[in-house]
Amino acid sequence: MKNHRLWIASITFAVAATFGLGATGDPQGAVQTPAQALRQFSGTPIDVDYQSANLRTVLRNLSEIGGINLVIDPSVPGNATVDLKLSQVPWDQVMDVVMKSSQLTYDLQGPVLRVLTRDARTKELQAEADQKRAGQQAPDLVMRRLRLNYASAGDVQKLLLQGKFVSDRGTVEIDSRTNMIIVQDVAKNLADIDQLVAELDKPEPQVEIEAKVLQMNRDAAKALGVQWGVNGRVAPELGNTTALGFPNRGTASGRVITQGPVTQGPTDPRSTELERAGTAVNLPVVGATSALGVSMGSVNGAFNIDVAITALEHSGQLKILSTPRVTTQNNKVAEVTQGFQIPFQTVANNTVTTQFRDAALKLRVTPQITAANTVIMFIELENAQPDFSRAVLGNPSIATQRAITQVQVADGVTTVIGGILQQTDTQLNDQTPGLHKIPLLGWLFKRTDTKSEQNELMISLTPRIIR
Repeated sequence: MKNHRLWIASITFAVAATFGLGATGDPQGAVQTPAQALRQFSGTPIDVDYQSANLRTVLRNLSEIGGINLVIDPSVPGNATVDLKLSQVPWDQVMDVVMKSSQLTYDLQGPVLRVLTRDARTKELQAEADQKRAGQQAPDLVMRRLRLNYASAGDVQKLLLQGKFVSDRGTVEIDSRTNMIIVQDVAKNLADIDQLVAELDKPEPQVEIEAKVLQMNRDAAKALGVQWGVNGRVAPELGNTTALGFPNRGTASGRVITQGPVTQGPTDPRSTELERAGTAVNLPVVGATSALGVSMGSVNGAFNIDVAITALEHSGQLKILSTPRVTTQNNKVAEVTQGFQIPFQTVANNTVTTQFRDAALKLRVTPQITAANTVIMFIELENAQPDFSRAVLGNPSIATQRAITQVQVADGVTTVIGGILQQTDTQLNDQTPGLHKIPLLGWLFKRTDTKSEQNELMISLTPRIIR
């Protein structure tokens, strides 16, 4: 008798494995391994030939062949028939085919196999879920008041509701004035909420971010110019007449007029304006800081020569260091601005509109502290300055230098996030055609102007974690 019960139990577990049932009798998940997809039926092969046989009778017959305990639910129709003919097929596979063809399902509870329709099983599962939900709602609701010190009550409320940490009956309210959240729910959920809020309501470390914007302008200039003129006269009053009726007098002089009156030699009241004026080569240095002049002439003023050499050498260096600094909490945006706004006026439909544009040094950064004691920074740095030398309709243009980047820097370490180097070299030569090529004397017929300008911009950041 004992061996017979063991044989029935083994047959029962074979049926459970065949029908894909878990330990609780519920069907297993829809996702199966390839081995599970190919079911292995281990029942005794049998021959069956059912012609319009009653469904309930067929199920009972198969349970007797397999030696299993069978319960047929009242939902199984009593007038349903089975038409089936199989040869040498395991009996458990025959039962599986009969249940599928008749739209039946099963519920295995220990050694008992209960057969019922799919609709009836669905209703049972729904009823069990409703009963379980009703059991959860049965306990009385408990109110808990939690005052927050560091976290925002609105953010915590949003997290609790969206994360479904409270039941359907539970509520979460906030008091913005005292930064308090008021939770009403079952005691089990309140314990989890207390632990979650305690982890969220902790002080975040702060980050001090120091930026340095270094602007350096270097310029150098060298220029060398020359002015010279010559004036030769033949006139009876000078005693060097030509002894001819025509031409009886004459003048040879330069005709390049510089700023202001230019006279060659001493003023001679007997000479005309054209006889006194003239500069053959007029290539001076504008704004010259050094000059050397030589003037020579005859006693009677018949011949005069005047030479002026001008020179300029300039070098300059400009350094501007801007150091904006801002402190903010972890994962919070911070912005610091230093500068002013420039008004711009526009006229449209006889209406004057004034708009303001920023011309300032602006630092906008969002730090994120990592577990490795480093800081990830999302940085927007802009240095804008008005340029009145390029004004349009009285409105200055705005020279802008901007850097947008994301970097990871260790605590207290300085990193350079950007730099611009611009160098301009200019060389100008003004000269008299052909004559400037004369060896040794060519410098009397040309002016040289050499300029070099270098602009450099460097931006660096240093984060410091304040715990």
